[in-house]
Amino acid sequence: MRTNWILRVDHATRNLPYNRSNWDQNIELSIEGLTMKLLVATALLLSVAASPSSIAMAQAATENAGFPFKNTSLLKPPGDAKVAVYEFEDLECPLCAADAPIVRAAVAHYKIPYLRRDFPLTEIHIWSFDAAVTARYLEDKVSPALAEQFRRDVFANQQQIANKDDLVRYTSRWFTSHKLTQPFVMDASGACRNEVKADRAFGDQLNVRATPCVFVVTQKKWVHVNDMHQLYQIIDQAIAETSQPAAVVRHAKPTHP
Repeated sequence: MRTNWILRVDHATRNLPYNRSNWDQNIELSIEGLTMKLLVATALLLSVAASPSSIAMAQAATENAGFPFKNTSLLKPPGDAKVAVYEFEDLECPLCAADAPIVRAAVAHYKIPYLRRDFPLTEIHIWSFDAAVTARYLEDKVSPALAEQFRRDVFANQQQIANKDDLVRYTSRWFTSHKLTQPFVMDASGACRNEVKADRAFGDQLNVRATPCVFVVTQKKWVHVNDMHQLYQIIDQAIAETSQPAAVVRHAKPTHP
């Protein structure tokens, strides 16, 4: 009944005679009109969703998965450094893979300390912890440069590593291609595993809930970088603030009667 009613309206508005020979034509016209309306509505929704204000709102809502950071007094530059970058990363995280080149480039550009902390999200990622242990083994036993190369290569090949068996095969090929002897048991002493666990525990103290999690820190403050497009600007501001000379407090000389 509803279809017939729609067909009658179409005929009335288009001044077409109502007969069964025009049913197919009317159905096509009705579907065409509905499709066009849906396309227009979709375009409008996408334009709204892509507006700067909506993007900013989405970023604010997803910052650290909506959880506040804690114990942030632990975030300090090492030694006498004025500015440093902390990063909590997960080798199985696609966003970490996307942001890694940006963070590394910024650190190299400003020549500031970079404190990477492994933060494998073992709740949702099945091989990230083992990959982090291998990276730590390379860093401690072979060279930091090769460890960094392993991390970059894992990021670049995430799509080929679906499970722990894939990671084992990929790691074996990686050691062979770099002419390295892979130990029969990676990290037999458990030292590297403990290092990764300590990093994760540090992130848990800060209440880190998502990766990548990047901070620009000074001795007095910290800033969470929620948008990598703002990383250089945040570092510039931190350097400017720490380069300002300390204010000189002048005390008035006492007057004597």
